[in-house]
Amino acid sequence: MSYVDSDGKTHDISRDNALRDGCVGGISLKNYSSERPDTSTAIRRTWNNFKDEFHRNFIKDGRWKYLAKGLGTTLAITALALVLGIVIGVVIAVVRCTYAKTGKLIVLDKICKVYLSIIRGTPVMIQLMIIYFVLLLPVGIEKFPAAVICFGVNSGAYVSEIIRGGIMAVDDGQSEAGRSLGLGYVATMWHIVVPQAFKAILPSLANEFITLLKETSVAFYIGVADLTQGGLKIRSLTYSNFMPLIAVALIYLVLVLALSYLVSLLERRLRKSDRR
Repeated sequence: MSYVDSDGKTHDISRDNALRDGCVGGISLKNYSSERPDTSTAIRRTWNNFKDEFHRNFIKDGRWKYLAKGLGTTLAITALALVLGIVIGVVIAVVRCTYAKTGKLIVLDKICKVYLSIIRGTPVMIQLMIIYFVLLLPVGIEKFPAAVICFGVNSGAYVSEIIRGGIMAVDDGQSEAGRSLGLGYVATMWHIVVPQAFKAILPSLANEFITLLKETSVAFYIGVADLTQGGLKIRSLTYSNFMPLIAVALIYLVLVLALSYLVSLLERRLRKSDRR
């Protein structure tokens, strides 16, 4: 048995010597092992790295508090903006329904249509920056109320269509019953029609809350310390991209899934009450 080395020389070796020296064809076999690689070591190393990253991003110096405070701010902006959106939505829906049924309030109806076209036709982030930097910052309005106003105005455009659909779905006999009791048109709408419409549109309003919750993630563009800003703050301190951003995404995902589940429960409850 022979082999050729790197210099081109031929060497003869016996089979016994080759096996004894761990060399076959000039290739050493001493560094080769028949054992499988130890995967548990790699898993432990990965787990330890994960724990170190988790501690560095969230536990060290109480950095998790940035996310906790940001979450509270996000939920507060969402809730207040939805309330403002409902108020705006009710006013616009009543104006548009009044015009559709009586032909009155034509000027207000035109203004509402312009408002709806602008809000629904432009990105919410651009609306946020215009409302804060152009309109509210020069008069001294802080970032948090500016965010509430912006998202409330944005939500009102969508809520108004939800409420208008609910009002139009209420039977005309309800309005006639109100007028037979001596109530005027506005009083009939406010005391009889709108409350019945709200029952039908509650699931849609809950879904609007979920949509609004996700939209508020752009509030950090004007410096609001929301959930997204909390994640970016941790990222700037640790120079880590994965942990902070994934944490923010998971928090939003858990919130949306929980709210979606509650909406499904509400829809089932309303269907049961309608059957009765």
